[in-house]
Amino acid sequence: MFEITTRNGHRALKLENRCLQIVVLPQKGADIYELSYLPSAVQFLMHTPWGLKPPSPQPPTDFLENYEGGWQVLFPNINDPCEYRGKRIPFHGEAALLSWQDEVLIANEDEMRVRLWVDCQLFPFRLEREILLKDGESRFAVTERVTNLDQQAWDFVWCQHLVLGGNFIEDGCRIDLPARRITTPPVLYEPETARLAEGQDARWPFAIGRDGSAIDLRHIPGPQAHSHDDAMLWELSRGEYCVHNPRLRLSFGVEWDREIFPYVMFWMPYGGAELPPLTGVYGVGLEPTSAPYPLAQAVEAGLARSLEGGQSLQTQFIVHVEAE
Repeated sequence: MFEITTRNGHRALKLENRCLQIVVLPQKGADIYELSYLPSAVQFLMHTPWGLKPPSPQPPTDFLENYEGGWQVLFPNINDPCEYRGKRIPFHGEAALLSWQDEVLIANEDEMRVRLWVDCQLFPFRLEREILLKDGESRFAVTERVTNLDQQAWDFVWCQHLVLGGNFIEDGCRIDLPARRITTPPVLYEPETARLAEGQDARWPFAIGRDGSAIDLRHIPGPQAHSHDDAMLWELSRGEYCVHNPRLRLSFGVEWDREIFPYVMFWMPYGGAELPPLTGVYGVGLEPTSAPYPLAQAVEAGLARSLEGGQSLQTQFIVHVEAE
């Protein structure tokens, strides 16, 4: 079933089969806002305590202005704002701040396929996002494409800001992810509630706690942990991860091209986010990214991706849900 509906004033595209329901907000950065497994009534994506605010007459200028949770495309920057080629690029880039166009390619009893696209304003790139859901399958495909519309080469960082929560993430969930290395930032965002020592380079899955203990980051605590950390995962042997909820006997997995996204941003707001506007957030972000740094720093380190004029780069993510 395909339906055009609304979520708190935002136009929404709903794709649904017997297993999954996917809700996309085209005019809010093409966010995937809801992702549910219908047989168990489980919604996988984190929603912020304040929820999705109605559309504003003024376009947002910052990622956190109306951050409702869910799954965003970050482009052409991640994390801190930076200056590049005379442009001031905001926190987490501009793609999630823009209103995307959309069209329905297929909507019948066998499959649903929608396409969304936007032309960036700061850099000469076009982004496209196509979502395919087939009848009876508990998996779907997200195909994304970046095209350089200019005649000269441009650099970028590209990331999938996918944060799990809803009624899926809870104390006892476990992460399976084939990384070898974990680093933490040199300066902690919220030192009062951070569990992990700053500036470390450790072997996944064991990180060094601020008290010197070894912490197995595969285990997700409940909000009572009251901690808030972020890290970067390196040296992936494969582009995939799976999060298991043993109580629900349900698993959520993502597969992708490791050559394009060789890192994973690991955001751990386990109930300890106190600084506004993230106060009270509980979930876990496992976010495939093309580089581990903001754009200017990634360019300096030789880790940014680049496209020559007229070139495109296409990739695909497979999301699957498994009932045990």
